[in-house]
Amino acid sequence: MSDSTQNLTNIFPFNNTKNTETNDAVIPTAIIYCEGQFGKIDGKTANGLVRYSHNYRILSVIDSKTAGLNSGEVLNEEKNGIPILTNMEAALTHAGTVPDYFIFGIAPSSGLLSDIEKTIILDAMSLKMNIVNGLHEFLSEDPTFLAASIKHNVTILDIRKPKNKEELQTFSGEIHNVKCPRIAILGTDCAIGKRTTATILAKALQDKGLNVVMIATGQTGIIQGAPYGVALDAVPSQFCAGELEAIIVKAYEQENPDLIIIEGQGSLSHPAFSTSSFILRGSCPTSVILQHAPKRVYRADFPKALMPTVASEINLIETFADTRVIGLTLNHEDMSSQETLSAIDDFATQLRIPVTDALSQPTDHLVQIVSSAYPHLERKMMLTS
Repeated sequence: MSDSTQNLTNIFPFNNTKNTETNDAVIPTAIIYCEGQFGKIDGKTANGLVRYSHNYRILSVIDSKTAGLNSGEVLNEEKNGIPILTNMEAALTHAGTVPDYFIFGIAPSSGLLSDIEKTIILDAMSLKMNIVNGLHEFLSEDPTFLAASIKHNVTILDIRKPKNKEELQTFSGEIHNVKCPRIAILGTDCAIGKRTTATILAKALQDKGLNVVMIATGQTGIIQGAPYGVALDAVPSQFCAGELEAIIVKAYEQENPDLIIIEGQGSLSHPAFSTSSFILRGSCPTSVILQHAPKRVYRADFPKALMPTVASEINLIETFADTRVIGLTLNHEDMSSQETLSAIDDFATQLRIPVTDALSQPTDHLVQIVSSAYPHLERKMMLTS
């Protein structure tokens, strides 16, 4: 990321409560474990929580590889007061007390914990810390962790654990009663910045006077505090479209928004994951914004799988679903500022759609993607400005 990236602290439009000193006393404290992965692709849960957390006041990140640095600077953003420390002992010393929560901040493609990681989590439980786990391995169903939670009187939050099967919903078609625009932020790969772009866009549109709801579809957004969300990759495939549809309908009925933004997962062309297809089916988006990393050659965690072209991904999306891609946003990983600007110009010429970078370029460029596609929203923004 470039030096011109924006500070993402407190930009999530989940509600009006800010993670500030005025309400630190009522927000549970937490440390994030992200050994060897902070600032990297598999550290995306920790990365996201450092940028914003409504549910928890983050005290520090544990990662011996980047210890001694400020977590904001590692993400090429501004200093944020959240240090990176070597181990649990250092994190406790820095906190001055035992934090309320221990958050496992790594999101490996396997979705499973190593034996060392299990031991570290058990140590945290013995210190009376509640556990936040976003992996597919449900600690609340493991006899060892269940016994530890009872012994130490702590809670295990398995974020990806789905509802009971009898509570799951299939697609009903009620999504077509949602009359406001629905924009899905999809991508050409996993861990490419879809959630971050969705968040920046939602906040920018809210600042323009629109009532915007963002739907989280992964564990990180839910941990951050999204009131409307479902971890789709943990839901049985038969119910994915229906569960997403239901949460969108609920948000529409309760919030009466001008616009709904749906966080994407993976990519429609990805050979290993199908979540994007469920997002397109369940949300029936009126439009799509596509996120792409021009310098990424192979898909994240899949070193033999080449990245798709932007044009092929757009064609696949518009063939698969009754929707249109209205803009392209870039992830400028491994790119200089000049390379980013050149890529924006090149893609805009090739694709004939608006192109920007949500992190390094003015947010108005992102807003213009929406306003050009939905003139009635542009008029409302002008009236409220």
